[in-house]
Amino acid sequence: MTGVTELAYVVYEVSDLAEWERFAVSLLGMRPGEKSADGLTLRTDDRAHRWILAEGPADDLARSGYELESAEALDSLVARLRGAGVDTVDGDAELAAARQVDRIVLVTDPLGNELELVTGLADAPTPFHSELLLGGFVTGSGGAGHQVLVANDVPRETYLAFYRDLLGFKLSDVIVEEVEPGVVADLAFLHCNPRHHTVAFGELPHPKRTHHFMLEVADIRDVGLAYDRCLDARQPLEMTLGMHPNDHMFSFYVRTPSGFSVEYGWGGLLIDDATWEVRTLDQLHWWGHRAPEALAERLRAAVVPGGER
Repeated sequence: MTGVTELAYVVYEVSDLAEWERFAVSLLGMRPGEKSADGLTLRTDDRAHRWILAEGPADDLARSGYELESAEALDSLVARLRGAGVDTVDGDAELAAARQVDRIVLVTDPLGNELELVTGLADAPTPFHSELLLGGFVTGSGGAGHQVLVANDVPRETYLAFYRDLLGFKLSDVIVEEVEPGVVADLAFLHCNPRHHTVAFGELPHPKRTHHFMLEVADIRDVGLAYDRCLDARQPLEMTLGMHPNDHMFSFYVRTPSGFSVEYGWGGLLIDDATWEVRTLDQLHWWGHRAPEALAERLRAAVVPGGER
C-alpha cells in the first residue's frame, strides 16, 4: 500500500512572531526562510521550509503537512480515503504556491487535526547553514522530525484506522506508565519511514493539540550547546536532559513561546520493518527528563554547607 512517506512540515498559529524567531534561530539553530507581516517560515535543511508560523491567537498546531512520493501515490491515497467515507478537498494553486509544493489535498483526522497531503516540497534557493550548529539537523528520508499529539479521548482503534489503515503508517510501539498517582500516560508511536516515529498520540494531561515537536541533530555536542543556550537565556524547560527507552533519543525539552515544547535530541533509533517487533513498554524515560523544579530542589539539597556555590 502506498502512503505517506514523511512529515514534510508543520504549521503553527502563534501570537508572538518576534519571540518565536528569537527562540528558533538564536536558541535552537534554525534559520529563517521567508518573512511577511503576519508570518514566518523556518528552515532546518535544504528544503524551502520545515516550520510555517502564522500570526494568530491559538498558540498551537494548525496543520501538519505529510508528503507522498508521487502524484500517483497521492491519487491512490485520496481514492482510499474517499472510499472509506473521509472527505478530501483539493487545495488551490494559491495554497500550493504558499506551501511551495506541486500539489496539496486537505483532510481532517478523527481527532480534528487538519492535514495537508502534498507532493513535491521545493528546495530553498540556498543551502542550509546554521552558525550555531557543529553538525546539522537530521531530516532526509526521516522527514522534518516527529510530533506528539494529544488524543483527547479518541479511541486508539479510531485513529489507528485512519493513520495506519488509510495513510499507511505502521505501529512502532506503545508506552503505558502511571506518571503520578491516578494519572496514566498512554501513548502509541507510529512510523512511515525508518525514523522510530513520525507521529505519536497520547492520553496526556495537556491543554494543547500538540505536546511537542522533536528536532534531531547529527552531533551530540549540539544538544549540550543548545541546552546551555536555553539555560542562559532563561527559556523555560519542560524536562532536563534524559533518554527514552523506545526511540533511544538523548534529549531535553524546552518550552516554546506558545507553551508547547520542542524536544531537542540526538541518536534516534531507526526501524527496520523486516525485523522490528512491536512492544508495550512501561516507562517513558530510561533516565533523566526530570522536571526542572524537581532538579533544582535536589541540586539545592546537594550543596555542601559552607562550600563553594
